[in-house]
Amino acid sequence: SKRKSSGDVAGTAKKRHAITMETKVKIIERVERGEKMVDVAHSYNLNRSTIGSIVKNKDKIMEHVKSAMPMTSTIITKKRGKVMEEMEKLLSVWMQDQRQRRVPLSLMLIQEKAKSLYEDLKKKHGEESEGKSFNASRSWVHRFKARAKLHNVKVSDKAASTDTIAAREFPETLREIIDEGAYLPEQVFNVDETGLYWKRMPDRSYISKEEKLMPGYKASKDRLTLLFGGNASGDMKLKPLLVYHSENPRALKNIAKGSLPVVWKSNPKAWVTQAIFQDWFFHHFIPEVEKYCLEKDVPFNILLLLDNAPGHPPFMDDFHPNVKVVHLPLNTTALIQPMDQGVIATFKKYYLRHTFRQAVKASDESGTTLRQFWKDYNIYKAIKNIDFAWSEVTAVTMNGVWKNLCPKFVHDFRGFEKVDEESKEVFSNLVTLSEKLELDLQEDDFIELLAVQHEELTNEDLMELEAQRKDEEGQEEEEVTEEPKRFTTQEMARGFSLFEEALLVFEAQDPNVERYTKVAAAVQNAIQCYRVIYDEKKRATTQTSLDRFYKRVDRIKSSKEPEPVPSTSGVSEIAACPPSPTADD
Repeated sequence: SKRKSSGDVAGTAKKRHAITMETKVKIIERVERGEKMVDVAHSYNLNRSTIGSIVKNKDKIMEHVKSAMPMTSTIITKKRGKVMEEMEKLLSVWMQDQRQRRVPLSLMLIQEKAKSLYEDLKKKHGEESEGKSFNASRSWVHRFKARAKLHNVKVSDKAASTDTIAAREFPETLREIIDEGAYLPEQVFNVDETGLYWKRMPDRSYISKEEKLMPGYKASKDRLTLLFGGNASGDMKLKPLLVYHSENPRALKNIAKGSLPVVWKSNPKAWVTQAIFQDWFFHHFIPEVEKYCLEKDVPFNILLLLDNAPGHPPFMDDFHPNVKVVHLPLNTTALIQPMDQGVIATFKKYYLRHTFRQAVKASDESGTTLRQFWKDYNIYKAIKNIDFAWSEVTAVTMNGVWKNLCPKFVHDFRGFEKVDEESKEVFSNLVTLSEKLELDLQEDDFIELLAVQHEELTNEDLMELEAQRKDEEGQEEEEVTEEPKRFTTQEMARGFSLFEEALLVFEAQDPNVERYTKVAAAVQNAIQCYRVIYDEKKRATTQTSLDRFYKRVDRIKSSKEPEPVPSTSGVSEIAACPPSPTADD
């Protein structure tokens, strides 16, 4: 038997453990599902009375979880002043957002943000908070970090700057790793996250000006996070990961998430968490890359380059034997990370151009005003535009962005020149499209709009995000589950009829018979996949109808035919026979 240490007072005494909010929520969910408290307590190595206390305080725990405090928090703090409590919630969101964007935090920066938030919230809440002063001292910052459980957020006394020396030295270190592992450009990958304000117009547009005057949540502040990636050869682009703040937005009702052109995930603050990244790595990155290697006939031996974003789990080298993970030096992302050297910026320009093109198209074809188009523009339409824009990013761009980090893998060093040329063309397109929409916008307006995507959250942004979170909680309670999308033979037949009708319209106008024939053949070929589904459904419907008919006939026969009975005499048999039908009958 083990010897007890001199510090043990009683053999049965248990060491006190801090239970995180995440664990408490899981315990509450298990008990509500019907599990016995004793079993739940046993699985977490806790006393049954502890489980009972957690369940008893369910309301307080869930209210705490809904706040901006992290799930790793272990205690519910006592009630504080309204302004101070709200300020700390928003400051916590801001600090974590800065960390998500790899922006170093200094003590002075946090103090200034805290005081700024406090003053703005005092104005918002009016007289009830006047008279209270707040200095955001050094000791307060440390106490706040402890209350919010932000131990993993590093705070330096001085503001950090880009590390040009590390950025200059790392490419040689990477070259040695590549040579040692004999990696091909097809096997070297990089991924990076970026925020996207998917429903934002340039500030000088009347749409943006009108929205600023409207009370409540601003749609232009709605942000999602995208993760883009590809290899050094430029011929492999990964399916984008999209993280939104709502799991089931109304625009995606009846739409299977797996059918979207993005990997759909959700997080209350639209951040890529370690859990989301790990799920993406195992269920999407590994299968996609393994399939690509098989098609290209190259060994499934991958080198994955990552920055030090908080959403990237530590010790990723342990995740998969065929994937070696190398982290870029701190504060070098802007200088050497491939996805940050032009891929993400190019994508955002294409996304903006697609959106404006759709607005012009809606105006030309149906007379839809820009105001109405923007009102109807939802997250589902944004996802389709994200797919269009990502597909437009060329292999030349995907390869050229490795110039600073891995020059030996770049096929054409004029790739950056081509990217610049494309950039100028996109801005020119945007100005032309804005003129068609009667918007007085210039190239600088679009450059400013794209720059906003990288700015930190303002006090107004933080307050509106909190208001949005509360609004969505109410909406989720009201939502009713609707029937998912499905094909019906009747509606499919109507669709085919509309195709035929449209082709007849073009046939009646086109003097070139050969051209029309090619178009008609292309259309029929394009919808062949729907005809296959239609034929299968038609066949299944016919078979079901026949089965029902035969069953019905069998039932009629069995119910109308009398049971045979033995006859006792010929007379009785004749008497029992019905009379022969006459002509009148």
